[in-house]
Amino acid sequence: MLARNADVDLWALDEVHFQQHGSRCRMWVAPEIKDPVLMHAPTRRQVGYFGAVRLRDGKFLYLQEPEKFTGESFWDFLRLLKLRSERSGRKVVAISDNAKYHHARLHKDWRAEHEALFQLHYLPPYSPELNPIERVWKLTRRLCLHNVYFESLDQVVDTVESQFNQWLQNSPILHKLCAIA
Repeated sequence: MLARNADVDLWALDEVHFQQHGSRCRMWVAPEIKDPVLMHAPTRRQVGYFGAVRLRDGKFLYLQEPEKFTGESFWDFLRLLKLRSERSGRKVVAISDNAKYHHARLHKDWRAEHEALFQLHYLPPYSPELNPIERVWKLTRRLCLHNVYFESLDQVVDTVESQFNQWLQNSPILHKLCAIA
């Protein structure tokens, strides 16, 4: 089992969007209206992040993606993860979901070239509950974004990245949150 192998660093990685305007609202609705529809502003703004957490100690790594997640932007994150993780001297295995850009032909040769020390393993389709980093995204929302009004997207970025920066070094909170028993 990879989680128990002392020669392997197991990382969980994924991407997330944080929105300027929350997706939940509370309002009074007349009893005769059975299914109210509330349209969100078409200007709903969001920022995306790639993130990874090392399961043995909670070390966190992130990269902002202000545009769209693509094979090229994912490759940038993979190279960053490889660079930061190789300092441990262990083989790196990154757990990922099955997003199309995670399998992109663009970085297929690079993945094959580095396979001896850096591998990408895929979770079964439609199984986000198996990826420990999903818990990090949920905690970030609860700590930083829940019941808070942000006047601008920059405020969201500052708040989220402030929390991320607290987790950059070995984080006992993330280690406990993402532990595999």
